[in-house]
Amino acid sequence: MTYDEFITQKSHTGGDHGFDPVFMPDAAFDFQRHLIGWATKKGRASIFADCGMGKTLMELAFAQNVVQKTNKPVLILTPLSVGHQTVKEAEKFGIDAVRSMDGNHSGARVVVANYERIHLFDPSDFAGTVCDESSILKNFDGVTKKNVTDFMRKHPYRLLCTATAAPNDFIELGTSAEALGYMGYMDMLGKFFKKSEATISRKDENRSGIYRFRGHAERDFWRWVCSWSRAIRRPSDIGFDDNHLTLPELITKQHVVAAESPADGFLFSLPAAGLQEQRKERSRTIKERCEKAAECVAAHEGKSSVQWCYLNSESAMLAKMTPGAVEVSGSDTDEEKEEKFAAFESGQIQVLVTKPTIAGFGLNWQHCNHQTFFPSHSFEQWYQAIRRSWRFGQTRTVTVDIITSEGERDVMLNLQRKADAAEKMFSSLVSLMGQELEVRKHKAQTPQTELPSWI
Repeated sequence: MTYDEFITQKSHTGGDHGFDPVFMPDAAFDFQRHLIGWATKKGRASIFADCGMGKTLMELAFAQNVVQKTNKPVLILTPLSVGHQTVKEAEKFGIDAVRSMDGNHSGARVVVANYERIHLFDPSDFAGTVCDESSILKNFDGVTKKNVTDFMRKHPYRLLCTATAAPNDFIELGTSAEALGYMGYMDMLGKFFKKSEATISRKDENRSGIYRFRGHAERDFWRWVCSWSRAIRRPSDIGFDDNHLTLPELITKQHVVAAESPADGFLFSLPAAGLQEQRKERSRTIKERCEKAAECVAAHEGKSSVQWCYLNSESAMLAKMTPGAVEVSGSDTDEEKEEKFAAFESGQIQVLVTKPTIAGFGLNWQHCNHQTFFPSHSFEQWYQAIRRSWRFGQTRTVTVDIITSEGERDVMLNLQRKADAAEKMFSSLVSLMGQELEVRKHKAQTPQTELPSWI
């Protein structure tokens, strides 16, 4: 045993549990081939890759490798209404994939299902699990999240993929590590972090914001994260050329509408203080905001548009005010939602009205380059929603009309603060990962020192 091997044995890093790839799609870019190979050799891995970088291809290739190696099926779990796109992509790359809505399947092939239907499947039937848009797990109730984690634990091969991992949300990273079988998130918090000395309420006890790194633990934490994950916003983040992938310009326009009358007891509109007042402001200005959204869509006549909203009343009013608009609501069946999404993608529907919680994850809408948006405090929903259109593969400038009222100024300020923080933290993650990989590369080139026999 060498000294480096001795130290590695004592460290908390994810080892290799996979195998050399036996399948590689010809259409994959060089950086995608690299990540497919790395994930397959790792066996249990996570890929944090920006929207449009081909996560679906990488997921399918990983799954196909496991199918060919084990001669058993692999289950790919996707957000609602993304499954049909995954199967279409599989056909494009010559991968045998089938959609299952009831838990039935046959043969050694890739099986695609929605997260909500995982209880219909028997984990013993599969050799591996792939989670598409894995960050969506935190939006599910505890039962669904637990079912997915328990399902994955029974498999030797696992892959998590998402575009919006929160590098400052340590619990989310811990949940990913737990699903992959490296360390439970409570164990992770106990090893690398300690609670802040600031007084916290019981309501906030489980929030990652109350934790801070133990002394000298930050480097070890990121080394551990790097041992089972890769973070990439563009190919150059892992040493490849960016020429294949360039994003078009994103134009955001903010429209501030005035209510017909100020709130009761006020002579003029003021920024809403607190969530309760903001909810009242949102309800009080529905008509004005929907009228402005319909006006923005009319200015893009003849082009596909998405109108994002949050309230059922907003959704119904937008569909009524916007000519040709079709509403996708939570009350629609899964089949109805998929039919409408497919019609929008094919151009049969020109304007789609829906919520980020319904269609904000995974869907590829490069055919559409215009959106209207009613903002909330959720940066993830904002990021995911605009990325349905503004993603690699989009060839036109994307315009997003953000519509608020006078009283929602604080909402936009908070959203911008979160966007700046997310960019800073993800840049740090990519940088730290790059530094760690350079350290490993350097160590690999360093002559090995034999460990004395008496140790």
